[in-house]
Amino acid sequence: MRQAGRAALELEIGDTMVIRWGRLQPAIWATVILLVSITAADAAGDKASKPSEFILLVQIALLIAVGRGLGELMQRIGQPSVIGELLGGLLLGPSLFGWLWPSAHGVIFPPSGEQKALIDGIAQFGILLLLLLTGMDTDLKLVRKVGRAATTISVAGIAVPFVCGFVLGEFLPDGLLPHPEARLIASLFLGTALSISSVKIVAVVVREMNFMRRNVGQIIVASAIIDDTLGWIIIAVIFSLASRGSLDILSVAQALFGTLAFLAASFTIGRRLVFRLIRWANDNLVSSAAVITVILLLMSGMAMITHLIGVHTVLGAFIAGVLVGESPILTRQIDERLRGLISSLFMPVFFGLAGLSADLTVLKDPSVLGLTAALVLIASIGKFGGAFVGGALGGLTRQESYALASGMNARGSTEVIIATIGLSMGVLSQTMFSMIVTMAILTTMAMPPMLRSALARLPLGQDEKERLEREEYEQRGFVANLERLLLAVDESSNATFAAHLAGQLAGGRGLPITVLHVGANAKLQEKNRADEESPEAAVINAAKASAEADADGGGNVDVISRAREETAAEAIAEEAKKGFDLLVVGMDAVAGPDGGFDRQLDDLTSGFDGPLAIAAAKGVHEKEPTANARKILVPVSGSNVSRRGAEVAIALARLSSEPLQVVYVSTTRDKGARRTSPSMSLAHEEAILKDIAATAARYDINVTTRLRANTAPEVAIQQEIASSRADLVVIGVDRIQGDSLNFGSVATAVLGKSKASVLLVSDGDVRPRT
Repeated sequence: MRQAGRAALELEIGDTMVIRWGRLQPAIWATVILLVSITAADAAGDKASKPSEFILLVQIALLIAVGRGLGELMQRIGQPSVIGELLGGLLLGPSLFGWLWPSAHGVIFPPSGEQKALIDGIAQFGILLLLLLTGMDTDLKLVRKVGRAATTISVAGIAVPFVCGFVLGEFLPDGLLPHPEARLIASLFLGTALSISSVKIVAVVVREMNFMRRNVGQIIVASAIIDDTLGWIIIAVIFSLASRGSLDILSVAQALFGTLAFLAASFTIGRRLVFRLIRWANDNLVSSAAVITVILLLMSGMAMITHLIGVHTVLGAFIAGVLVGESPILTRQIDERLRGLISSLFMPVFFGLAGLSADLTVLKDPSVLGLTAALVLIASIGKFGGAFVGGALGGLTRQESYALASGMNARGSTEVIIATIGLSMGVLSQTMFSMIVTMAILTTMAMPPMLRSALARLPLGQDEKERLEREEYEQRGFVANLERLLLAVDESSNATFAAHLAGQLAGGRGLPITVLHVGANAKLQEKNRADEESPEAAVINAAKASAEADADGGGNVDVISRAREETAAEAIAEEAKKGFDLLVVGMDAVAGPDGGFDRQLDDLTSGFDGPLAIAAAKGVHEKEPTANARKILVPVSGSNVSRRGAEVAIALARLSSEPLQVVYVSTTRDKGARRTSPSMSLAHEEAILKDIAATAARYDINVTTRLRANTAPEVAIQQEIASSRADLVVIGVDRIQGDSLNFGSVATAVLGKSKASVLLVSDGDVRPRT
C-alpha cells in the first residue's frame, strides 16, 4: 500500500517536473539564443564598422523568436498575439534589455544609422503588408448589410475621441513635441491616433466568441472596418499636410481630391482589373506562388500611386487588400500562404521594432506618467462614449451599445502603425511615441475580457436565430461553398440549357464562370459568343435573373470563353488544374446507344475528378433552352448525394413560379430498415422530407412533399414526373468506379425515359461498384 502511494507520489512529482520543464524551455532557449547572439554579434561588429548582414539576421531572429513566443503565451491567456510581439520589442529594447545591459544591447541593436536602415526597410515593407492583410479582412458586403447603423456608430466613435485627442494635443507641453511650431499637425495626428480602432483585434475577439454572425457582432466588425477605412484616409491627408509643413487650403483640397479620385478609380476600374489579373495569373502562369506574386505587385503599385498623388502609401496598400479580398477566386490555400508569410515574419519584425523604438523608462518621470495616464483615460472615455452614443443613435439597445463600445476601444496594431508613421514623419517625439504605444497595449489588453463579458449577456432574438441557422447550414452546404464553375459545351441547344442552369447557380453570389467550347465547331462558336443564343449570353442573363431573386445576390458574373486545340478530355483535364468546384456539361448527345452515356461525354468527364452536373434538355427546354423551369422535382433519400441534389434544386427554384416538389424514394438500405422496424423507417423518411422543406423555407421557397417508399426508385420518380407535370428533375447521384462514366441504374433509367429535363449532380468521390 505504501509502495503504491510512494509510486503515485513519485509519478506526480515527475509529471510536475515535466510540466515545469516544458514551461521553462522557451525561456531557457531564448536566453541561450540571446547569449549566443551577443557573442556572435560582438565578434561580427569588431571585424567591420560597416552595416553587417549578420547583425541584421540576429535582429530578425531575436524579434521573431521572442515576439512569436510571447504571442503564443498571450493567445493562451486570451489576449491577441500582437500584444506579445509588442512586448517582445519592449523587452529587447531600452525599456528592459537596454536598461539592464546597455553594452550588450548596443552590440545587437547598434545606434548607427546605416545598420538601423536595414531593419527599418523590412519594417516599412511590413507596414504595407499588414495593411494589405487588414484590407483583405475587410468585408464590404457586411458593411453594406449593416451600413446605416455602422456608419452612424463609426462617425460618432471617431468624432468624439478625435476632438478629445486634438484638444489634448493643443495643451501638450512643448517638450513632448519635436516641432512645437507645427503643433496643429501634431494635434491632428494625435486626434486621429486616439479615434481609430483595430479591426483585426476586434474581428479576432468577436470570431473567438462565435459572435461574428450575430447582429451586434456584424455591426461591431462593420463599424471597425469603417473606422479603419476613414482612419487611413485621414492619415493620408494629414501626411500630405505634414509634408508641406503648413495648413494650406489648396494643399488640403488637393489631398482630398486626390484621395477621393483614387478611391473612385479603385472601386470601379480597379476592382475589375484586380480580379482579372488574379484570374489571369491563376489560369496562365505555371510557376509556384504566381498569384501571391501578382498580389504583392498590385499592393506595391497601388502604394506607389498614392505616394505620387501626395498621400501615404498605407492607403494604397489597404485599398489593394480590400480589392484582393473581394476576388472570388482567391483560394483558401493562397490566402493562408500569404497570411502565413506576413504573420510569421513581417508582423513580429514590425511590432517588435515598434517596441524597440519605445522607451518605457520615460515613465519614471511623474509628469510623463501622469500625462500617459491622462492619455489612456481620454482615449478610452472618448472612444467608449462616442461609440456608445453612436450605438444609441443607430437603434441599438443599451446592452448592445455597451458591447459595441467595449469592442471599439481596442487600438492594437492600428494604433502602433499610426504612431510609427508619426514618428518617422517627425510629427511625434520619442516620448510621445512611447506614451501612445503604452496606451495601445493597455486598451487592447482591456478589450477582450470586457467584450466577452458584454457579448455573453446578449439574448438571441427569433429572427436572428433563424438567420444564424440558415448561415450555419450554408457553411456545411455544397452550393453555398461554390467559388468557381467550369462549363463545358458544344454548339447544341442542350449547351444553352446547361449554361442557363449554370448562370442560375452562379448569379446568386456572382461566381466567375469559364466556358470551355469542346464541340466540333468550338472555335466558330467561341467567336460568336456575343450572340443572344450563345452559352455566354445564357449564363449572363440567367445570372442577372438569379441575382434579382436573391436579396443578397452577387449580381454580375464574370464569364470568359476558351476554345482549346486539344481533345475535349485533354482540355478539361488542363482546365481542371486551375481549380474549379463544379463542372457543368451541356452536350448534344448525352445518352449512348447502349443505355449508358455518350462516348464523347464519357471521355470529356474522365479528366475531371470533382463534382459534375450533366444537363439533358427535354420537353419545353428543347425548344426554349433558356426558359425557367416552372415545376422542379427533386427525389431524395437518406444519402448525402441526394441532399446535394436537393441543394441544387433549391437554388434553381428561386426563379420558379411553382412550389418545389420533393419526393422521398426508397433505396436498398431503406428497405432493409423497413423490414426491421417499419414505424422507425417511416419516421426517418418523414424527418428527411421535413428537413428539406425547412431548408427551402429559409430561402422563402414553398415545398410540397410526397412519400413513395414502397416503389422502386426509378419507377417512383417516373410516376412523380407524370403526376406533378414537372419540367425539370434534379437528381443527386453517386459516381461509380469503372472504365466509363456511371451514375447507377436509377439515373440511367430516369435519363432514358423521362419526358422532363434532367440534371444529374454527382459528388467528387468515386464509389466502388457494389
